[in-house]
Amino acid sequence: MGFPDGPDTTRRDFLKASAATAAATAVPLVTYAQDNDNATAPPPKATVSLTVNGKSQSLELDTRTTLLDALREHLHLTGTKKGCDQGQCGACTVLVGGRRINSCLSLAVMHEGDSITTIEGLGQPDKLHPMQAAFVKHDGYQCGYCTPGQICSAVAVLDEIKRGIPSHVTADLGTRPLLSAAELRERMSGNLCRCGGYSNIIDAIVEVGGKA
Repeated sequence: MGFPDGPDTTRRDFLKASAATAAATAVPLVTYAQDNDNATAPPPKATVSLTVNGKSQSLELDTRTTLLDALREHLHLTGTKKGCDQGQCGACTVLVGGRRINSCLSLAVMHEGDSITTIEGLGQPDKLHPMQAAFVKHDGYQCGYCTPGQICSAVAVLDEIKRGIPSHVTADLGTRPLLSAAELRERMSGNLCRCGGYSNIIDAIVEVGGKA
């Protein structure tokens, strides 16, 4: 149906013709979308073998599954939190081979054979890791949502300092202990605390670092 024209055309005629044209155009698009959906193959899967908190795990996963979702949804290790899901907040920080990563940015299939430590693997309520105990002592948390990532990152920070890895603000790696507020704030800058508990977090890290 075309658009009517001429001196006798009314606004109602024009709207009717516009609606009919739009509907006729949409039909093949809807049909194409339905056909395309029916033709879509199931997502590829892969078997991934990991060591998580000292325990061997074998998971069959959609190859698009992030390490974060594998931990939370498949292994039910929900201590690791999903915050921004874009690598900006650090709530999902875990240790892979002792190094901290944002698990939301890493696919599980990339970690075949890797050793992964989550907050549950660092310590349990009846046997806290020293960093966990220091966070409790210094009130290094409020709502607690960012705390697992903060603690995992803090443990890695002390290991990085021990191994002589500089940060952007390190003036002298020979300084011992390398635990100034500026140094630790820089190294922990990838972990956000929306409650603003930063000073207490620094105090907790300094205590543990000073005993190392």
